[in-house]
Amino acid sequence: MFKSCVAALVAVLCGVSASVMAAEGEPFVIKFAHVVADDTPKGKGALLFQKLVHERLAGKVKVEVYPNSTLVGDAEEMQALLNNEVQILAPSLSKFGKYTKKLQVFDLPFLFDDEAAVQRFQKREMSRELLRSMADSGIYGLAYWNNGLKQLSATTALRLPADAAGLAFRVQPSSVLEAQFNAVGAKPVVLPFAEVYKSLQAGVVQGAENPWSNIASQNMHKVQPFITESNHGVLNYMLVTSSEFWMSMPFAVRSELEGIILEVTQAVNREAAALNQRDRERILASGSSKLIALTPEQRQAWREKMMPVWQSYESEIGADVIRAALTVNRKR
Repeated sequence: MFKSCVAALVAVLCGVSASVMAAEGEPFVIKFAHVVADDTPKGKGALLFQKLVHERLAGKVKVEVYPNSTLVGDAEEMQALLNNEVQILAPSLSKFGKYTKKLQVFDLPFLFDDEAAVQRFQKREMSRELLRSMADSGIYGLAYWNNGLKQLSATTALRLPADAAGLAFRVQPSSVLEAQFNAVGAKPVVLPFAEVYKSLQAGVVQGAENPWSNIASQNMHKVQPFITESNHGVLNYMLVTSSEFWMSMPFAVRSELEGIILEVTQAVNREAAALNQRDRERILASGSSKLIALTPEQRQAWREKMMPVWQSYESEIGADVIRAALTVNRKR
């Protein structure tokens, strides 16, 4: 009885609500929800996390995985995390605008030269600081999971910015992404990921932006006759939990989970690079979409047209954050 009272008092003093505490003798349950398929890098990462936790923390932690918006969708997932209805998410970095403006750096078009530059940035101190940028909202960043650079798909060939004028493109809820398409005279339309295929098929939107693996997993290439290999933006995720839930677990358990997350993150990022290459080849081999390869001059035309977006968001993101991102483009 005395021990129980002490445990309850410690929980109160630490600011941990009873709702996130595992019952005595019961494992902590981590509901890991996401909106993509199991065969994407994120989906495979979630399943690997579940497997390693089961192998190393059986009886202490149990992981349940809910893919394809089966538990919560794009629009509700962050509130579900804060309500402790789910315990781990891996939303796109575009989803965090309500909680911090700094992560918008990843949405700036044509900011990074290539995937290697993105990975260099993620290893810098600035990028690690961004993981903790939502602490005031109770959101705890655990890791960056890469999904690759985005390509433009459309019902018409996109070689120059003027080719996008008048077309409607699906975007995630991000004012930066909306500004990106406004800059080329296109119409951004915010839609949940689960609705993209049918919206493309029905002509609600005429284009989208996705890494090759997302295009393939949702069969978007079957309703998008042209894919421009633009590599214009980053579609990466942040693995997040709630600070309250995370700190409710014993230090030893958290440490073990953090080690597993590091291992899984490395596997996810390797898989993302390999899967995007495989899916690119598979999509092109299918003949359903024609690849538009931009010349250096054409890519520069897109970049220059969208660069004003950088200036528009500099005050929100921080000039120091943008500077740190641009620095990694310098080849070493």
